[in-house]
Amino acid sequence: MNSKKEKAKLLLRQYSKWIIGIAAICILIYLGFANLNDVKNAFSWVLDLFTPLIVGFFMALILNVPMRFFESHLWPKAKKKGAKKLRRPTAFVLSLVVILGIFTGVIILVIPEIVNAVKIVAQGAVGIVNQLAQMKKDEALDFLPFSGILVKINWVELGKSIESWLKAQGGTIVNGAMDTVVSLVGGIIDAVFAVIFSVYILFSKETLKFQAKRLVGAWLPQKSGRYLIHATSVANGVFRNFVAGQTIEAIILGSLCALGMFILRIPYAPMIGALVGVCALIPVVGAFIAGGIGAFMICTESPIKALIFIIFLILLQQIEGNLIYPRVMGNKINLPAIWVLVAVTVGGSVAGPLGILLGIPLASTAYVLLREATENREKKLGLNKTEEITEEKAGSN
Repeated sequence: MNSKKEKAKLLLRQYSKWIIGIAAICILIYLGFANLNDVKNAFSWVLDLFTPLIVGFFMALILNVPMRFFESHLWPKAKKKGAKKLRRPTAFVLSLVVILGIFTGVIILVIPEIVNAVKIVAQGAVGIVNQLAQMKKDEALDFLPFSGILVKINWVELGKSIESWLKAQGGTIVNGAMDTVVSLVGGIIDAVFAVIFSVYILFSKETLKFQAKRLVGAWLPQKSGRYLIHATSVANGVFRNFVAGQTIEAIILGSLCALGMFILRIPYAPMIGALVGVCALIPVVGAFIAGGIGAFMICTESPIKALIFIIFLILLQQIEGNLIYPRVMGNKINLPAIWVLVAVTVGGSVAGPLGILLGIPLASTAYVLLREATENREKKLGLNKTEEITEEKAGSN
């Protein structure tokens, strides 16, 4: 009798905890929706506070991909402690040099050409205004389209008005420049903290992993803790393969872009190809950002070729996004091509470029975990894969 009473009390306590927990969650959800603006402000404040750490964490994840490669190839058979100690710092320096070298090279190639393009456009605009002002004096605007409207414009006065407006806005421009400088300094400080945090993660990743496992084992139920550790391991592997696949895809797209521009005799082919390749590290939309910059530079030499370049890049991006990208990325992260497209579409709709960037690894992680759970469920239910194997064989035939 006593054992039955104890069991009943135990069940009552468990149910009471569940009811109290559910009630507390419902109350918190209600309060959150009732004070949505305060919740948003608090979330933004916390996000701003931890932004350097979050950025540093993602920097560490990205740098870890080439760093693992260098670590596995630098003195793999070394037995001396000195060589082992130098392996990780050397791998980190090489990874940093490679990544910064690529971005610096592209910037050195692109920035001077953009500056020249802006100068050409500005000089052309000034020359056109001066010509129009002179033509107004000579009353030689009759041959131009909309000549009746152009004749009524006093181009000299328009130039003076623009100059006066710029002088009047001088204070606003200075204040805006000061705000920009302050924001830039704050961004640099955050970037420094992010780099320091990423370095700490990369040089202490085994220790951090051990500490995380201890915390999970101490504070979570055994089954839930094991699953959380496994899910984290799967997500880490997926993200590493995603970065590698995205890099391969960027190289393919940049090379195809440069090759197509050479064939079409479009100027700046190597430079714009490199820019498209680097910007393609941002999935789907990155190539279009590079395309806008490239079209602007080409337009200073030939507007017709700039239009041809835009059409060519749109076609290339459609082929790459629907045929090459899903296959390359699907092979790297073991996600079928159809689900890669779904992840890109849904992620972009929910969170824009960031959603596109994180949608694929998140979808792949969910796919792997769901596949494992399904296989375990099939084993428990005693199901076999006879039908699946038969369908695969029929499809291959």
